[in-house]
Amino acid sequence: MKWLVSLVGAGLVMITLRDLFHTLWHPTRHGGLSRLVMTALWRLARRFRARRRVVGLVGPLAMVTVVSMWAVTVILGWAIVYWPHMPGAFTFSPGSEAAKEPALLDSVYLSLVTVATLGLGDIAPAESWLRLVSPLEALVGFALLTATVSWVLEIYPALTRRRVLAIRLALLRDSGPTTQQIDCTAGALLLDSLATEVVRVRIDFTQYAEAYYFHDGEDHSSLAVMVGYADALARRGQAARRPEVRLAGDLLAGALKDFAAILDQRFLHTGGTPTEVFAAYADDHGRSRAQP
Repeated sequence: MKWLVSLVGAGLVMITLRDLFHTLWHPTRHGGLSRLVMTALWRLARRFRARRRVVGLVGPLAMVTVVSMWAVTVILGWAIVYWPHMPGAFTFSPGSEAAKEPALLDSVYLSLVTVATLGLGDIAPAESWLRLVSPLEALVGFALLTATVSWVLEIYPALTRRRVLAIRLALLRDSGPTTQQIDCTAGALLLDSLATEVVRVRIDFTQYAEAYYFHDGEDHSSLAVMVGYADALARRGQAARRPEVRLAGDLLAGALKDFAAILDQRFLHTGGTPTEVFAAYADDHGRSRAQP
């Protein structure tokens, strides 16, 4: 029975590590529990009246919630591993009152101290298998800390790329380029560079799906608003006279179509055209699309 309880704890730890791996390191970045938490917080926040303020906190709050969930489940999992063997399989420092405490409390305390790599030493494993297993928890704790830092360092550059594209589109919209300015070599280069940036953002949404749950703030920095203008530029490019401009327009239209497919497949599930997907994207972020 003791070993069965320990196996349950080990299973809980493995589930957490799997979720962490799929959220941060798997090529498709399909997190399980973490994705459910973020989706639930996003949908809950959108129900509040103070929509923009509340939704703006969802991304950072969701990341904190997910990391806290990982930490709690790892601590509880290892505590369940220790619990059936406490206190007989452990040694206690002289004068320690820990042995007089409930076994479950001591197990949680030991797990918390170990995962935080504090190494207080007042409770130490005595049996050989525990002396081998216990340091693994410290390694898991170190991996969790490293993963959290790397997650933060990865997600914010992705958000920056998305907002840079949105602001660039806003500046183009405000400048109001004419048909002649688009139907030239410079216009072809412009459309081609926009297609490249759209592809980068599309990859960001694939690798960092949690970026979707970050609100961009003002309209001119919101890709959910400005992506409609990119669609209009692509159509103008496709209707141009110069072949290089038409080619660049086709590239931008293809990049936008692929981007819409990712948005719909992973987040929106409308099953509609790219135009309908972009409208749903703007609505989901509490905005209206920019008009061409």
